[in-house]
Amino acid sequence: MDSLEVERTTTGWAARDPSGILSPYTYNLRSTGLEDVCIKVLYCGLCHTDIHQVENDLGMSNYPMVPGHEVIGEVVEVGSDVTKYKVGDVVGIGLLVGCCRNCLPCKSDVEQYCNKKIWSYNDVYTDGKPTQGGFADEMVVDQKFVVKMPNGLAPEQAAPLLCAGVTVYSPLNHFGLKQSGLRGGVLGLGGVGHMGVKIAKAMGHHVTVISSSEKKKVEALEHLGADEYLVSSDETKMQEAADSFDYIIDTVPAVHPLEPYLSLLKLDGKLILMGVINAPLQFVSPMVMLGRKTITGSFVGSMKEIEEMLEFCKEKGLSSEIEVIKMDYINKAFERLAKNDVRYRFVVDVAGSKLDQSKTEE
Repeated sequence: MDSLEVERTTTGWAARDPSGILSPYTYNLRSTGLEDVCIKVLYCGLCHTDIHQVENDLGMSNYPMVPGHEVIGEVVEVGSDVTKYKVGDVVGIGLLVGCCRNCLPCKSDVEQYCNKKIWSYNDVYTDGKPTQGGFADEMVVDQKFVVKMPNGLAPEQAAPLLCAGVTVYSPLNHFGLKQSGLRGGVLGLGGVGHMGVKIAKAMGHHVTVISSSEKKKVEALEHLGADEYLVSSDETKMQEAADSFDYIIDTVPAVHPLEPYLSLLKLDGKLILMGVINAPLQFVSPMVMLGRKTITGSFVGSMKEIEEMLEFCKEKGLSSEIEVIKMDYINKAFERLAKNDVRYRFVVDVAGSKLDQSKTEE
């Protein structure tokens, strides 16, 4: 029988309810369509967004849910119309697996802003089946949403680049902030923030890490190569740094005041929001008006930007700082990530884990 017509089952680790606890879950995988690529998952990074989703923080979660959207895998099967990939290729899959292809964002190659985009998990695919993410043995994905990994990037290192890396690269690219000599700030030193420091430094920027305490100072300056470290509660130092930044990458995924950071921006400076926050943020309008400043947001990046960013990281020798774990540690990893107790990204060795301990059907 033609393997493309056979529906196969796979095992992933799924949350069943807003407790967010993951456990083994066996489900049917979509058949590999004409333009689909089936991959065996090798590694998958753990992102703050995964916490929001499994715990239903945004009120849109559907269960059972297999999270994971920083996926590195090996192609095991391709549909007959697939031209870009072949069996054996090592590829990456990010936050999206579908878009409408007809709207302005899709036609402008920024499909991440399509209103009909399909998330790699906690969504429904065009055939009506739920999408499930990378904490699983296999995934089936449209070739448009697959990127080939450049030779020379270690797969486990590359996993966080597919979300954290491109989330930083995309706004610097779009807002014309790639030229060397700029002064940038990175607010919050987690998974996205640490890649922000590395990518901005590789672009030739003067980079200041802004944090609420001295806790990560040595890490930021000595390990990540930041130029300066600014504690946001130190009013004297904050005043000294006023009007000095071209941009600030704000990665904080919790409610926080914007005024202190707006004051750091120079004329036409940009505060770029990247943390997912489910409550309103506040600022007074003169903080923006009196310096023609911009508060903007940016969401992951396009497939084109992911490819560019991977090449940039390869060329500059950039990698993410990771802690590799097995799947049976995933619930502990979620707990630790919620407390920011990781330097700076957990990556699950999916292929090296036994996923089907106590197989469960649902």
